[in-house]
Amino acid sequence: MIAGKRCFIVLPMPSRKRPVRRANRVAILGGGPSGATAGALLARAGVDVVLFARNKRPPIIVGESLVPAIVPFLRELGIEEEVASYSIWKGGATFIHDKEYTQSFRFHEVRGAKTTYSYNVPRDRFDASVLEAARRAGARVIEHSARLERVGQSDRLKLSEETLAAAGLDEQPDFIVDAGGRSRQIVRLLEIPTIDGNRRDTALHAHFEGVEVEIPGNVHTDRLEHGWSWRIPLPGRVSIGIVIDSEFIGRFGDTAEEQMDGFLREDPIVRDFARPARRVTPVVRYTNYQSRSTRGVGENWAMLGDAFGFIDPVFSSGLLIAFEGARDLAHALLEGTDKALQRYERKTEHSLASWQRVIGWFYNGRLLTLFRVGEYVRGTLPGKLLGFHFRKHMPRIFTGEDATNRYSLGLVEFMVKHGLAGNDPIKMKIN
Repeated sequence: MIAGKRCFIVLPMPSRKRPVRRANRVAILGGGPSGATAGALLARAGVDVVLFARNKRPPIIVGESLVPAIVPFLRELGIEEEVASYSIWKGGATFIHDKEYTQSFRFHEVRGAKTTYSYNVPRDRFDASVLEAARRAGARVIEHSARLERVGQSDRLKLSEETLAAAGLDEQPDFIVDAGGRSRQIVRLLEIPTIDGNRRDTALHAHFEGVEVEIPGNVHTDRLEHGWSWRIPLPGRVSIGIVIDSEFIGRFGDTAEEQMDGFLREDPIVRDFARPARRVTPVVRYTNYQSRSTRGVGENWAMLGDAFGFIDPVFSSGLLIAFEGARDLAHALLEGTDKALQRYERKTEHSLASWQRVIGWFYNGRLLTLFRVGEYVRGTLPGKLLGFHFRKHMPRIFTGEDATNRYSLGLVEFMVKHGLAGNDPIKMKIN
């Protein structure tokens, strides 16, 4: 009180927080690397996790070559030593531009790299290792396909009664994660639009014995007269995939086996290494990729990994996006706010869009042209002066460590537009 008058001190009102969405019970649809990693991280933090992992799977799965940025996730899950015991050590990447020109780079040459190696993995054993890590962390794994239902016309989802019964659940989970791959159950159920790339390719994939590689352990990317192919060394065999225009590959037959076997006999690049090879698995066909959802989170749900979006097999980005997304979604659910979930959504959208840009430069020929120009410039005085800078930022996109770094992406974008030294990128285009 001052001079006989009452004086009031006005305290600031506490700011209103967004509604807390801390999920104590989480259902995850899909026991692949994204779903199992999210399940492991959440279960470690005390969340009650039920993980639906159907035991049906293709004989082989795309995503056998891991980028170095995935290795820290293996350490966090406690499975790197186990994965190393049945995998092939991967020290770099090789690009075959044509019959006359081949380039390779090694991860240990990347300036500032945090991880200088990775692994080529048999996906059946790798996926089992990640799923077992989730079990050890406390996630309950149910070998059953989960079915979702929409709650009226709202944005909420629930597990069907049959799914609840199969899991022995008495009540609905607080939160549902669709990590079920490109079947994209939530996208179909809620009719969520997708953003599709401009490629309409078919990917054919099988394992072979007797295939040669340029450098043991390296993932090999072969540019072909039509499309491109990968060669991934695995224990006792090599994974071969061809990515090619759907109409063109249809000329070789009706079945996936007829198409792949016929193409391998005729393409002048592929037949050199495939002639003595023997196919030891069925051929798996993929067509539903280069697509990402326009939404990734809702009132009580989120999409993760391929269910959110899958861009392209080239550069092995799919599993990196899956692991990063699992970490980010787990953190968001533990934070328990709408803001955290929106941050997860924006980060994943940025990652998918960033890889879409990089992959576009591969298909339009600018990236391979830049690789060739860089090989020449490296021996010049300007190349020697600036090489330390480029060796830090450009390769780390392809190792995954700087895949979404705005500066690194901007540098590559500038170079593929203005640093080709007059060379026409159309010559390196993937047809």
